[in-house]
Amino acid sequence: MIIQKLIAHHLKHKDDAYFYKLQADDAVRWIEQSGVQLNSNTRALDLGCGHGVFGGQLVQRGCQVTFADERNLLLPEIAKAPFRQINLDQDDIATLGTYDLVVCSNVFEHLSKPDQFLDSVHKILGPSGKLYLSWTNWLSPWGGHDFSPLHYFGPRNGQWLFDKLVKRHRNHTIYQNLFPTYIGQVLRHIRRSGTLQILSAAPRYYTEFSFLVRIPVVREFVTWNCALLVGKKKGP
Repeated sequence: MIIQKLIAHHLKHKDDAYFYKLQADDAVRWIEQSGVQLNSNTRALDLGCGHGVFGGQLVQRGCQVTFADERNLLLPEIAKAPFRQINLDQDDIATLGTYDLVVCSNVFEHLSKPDQFLDSVHKILGPSGKLYLSWTNWLSPWGGHDFSPLHYFGPRNGQWLFDKLVKRHRNHTIYQNLFPTYIGQVLRHIRRSGTLQILSAAPRYYTEFSFLVRIPVVREFVTWNCALLVGKKKGP
C-alpha cells in the first residue's frame, strides 16, 4: 500500500518527478508479482509516457523501452531513448509495432475514444504480450482531477462550481481533456472483447485490497485508481 506515502508527498511537494516514481516503482512490483518477467529480453512500450518516469523504471529493470506520446517531453536522463509520436484518439496504434509489455498509465481517462483504444490495443501486443492499464475512474475521490471533489456535483456542475468558488486555474476541462470513465463499463467491455482477457485487477495504490474491484458500485468510489493487467485471448 502506497496511498499514504503518495498523499504525504503530494501535500509537501505536489506531483513532482519523485511522486510519479513512487507510483511507477509500486506498479512495476505489482506487474512482476502478477507473473510478468521483466528483463533485457522484454520489449516494452510506455504509451502516453509524459516525462517517461514509468518507462524509466522499466529501463532500470533492463527492459528495451520505447516511449510514445503526442510530444516528446522525456526527462534528460532518457532523452535519447526511442520515441514515437502518436495521438491515441486519432492515429492507428498498429504503426507502433508489437511489444511484450505495453504500459498505459494515467492516460485512459483523458481519451475521448477509450473504447476505440481497448478495441485496437491487441494490435500492439505480441503473442504473449500484456497491457498494464491504470486510470482514475470518475467516481473516485480524484475523479475530477484538479476540481475534485466538486466533480461529485456532476461533470459540468463540478467544474462550474470550482471556477466560481476556488477561482484558480485548472488544467482539466470536462469533455475536452478529461472524460468520465467507470470501472464496471471498462471491465464489461474487455470481457466482451474477442481479443482481450483480464488477468489481474486491483486498486493501484492499495493492490492488497484487490477484492474491492469485484464489488459493483462500491468499486467506483473506493478504487482511487484502477489497475488492470490484460492479455490477449488465446485462439480456439
